[in-house]
Amino acid sequence: MDPEKESAAEQIISQEVNAVAMDSARVKGNGCAACHVLFTLVGKMDLSETDAADLLTEVLLAKPELNDRFIEMVENIHMKQRMMGMTFAIKTRDAKDRYLDSQFKNTLDELLADAANYGVDIVFRKLVMSHVALGIAQSLGIDYHAATEELYYYMRKHDSETHAVLMQLVSSIMDRGKHR
Repeated sequence: MDPEKESAAEQIISQEVNAVAMDSARVKGNGCAACHVLFTLVGKMDLSETDAADLLTEVLLAKPELNDRFIEMVENIHMKQRMMGMTFAIKTRDAKDRYLDSQFKNTLDELLADAANYGVDIVFRKLVMSHVALGIAQSLGIDYHAATEELYYYMRKHDSETHAVLMQLVSSIMDRGKHR
């Protein structure tokens, strides 16, 4: 990775984490704190969302102190300051159904696009990660974004072990599918 690009990204991430920690209203509405930082990178560095996500991961992996501050910011907004489920709960049944229908269709389209663009193994990895994050969210009683960030935080700290186990599982699932 380009050291200048990584240094610039680190500075942007650090500044935005500090700014959000001081004023959580920077994260608009019920937006995701992690996504807010990600899209700040996209805008300030003129990157694609995928490139910015990769860069964010690389910087947080390389800078454990910043990684800790990042996850504290996410936890504060998603776990301490919000009750995100309330906005959904007060909607009418029709509004809830429209929202769920849209989410269902968008997710299926996204998975198909990922399979076409990146391969089936990436889709399996994404599905496994989603399942683990959902389990964390349910067991802790937190929202999915916060659970996902907690999972990524853990995985960054234990990068080689978690990557190896995850890839072994994906490979095993794909092998079983071939033998049917």
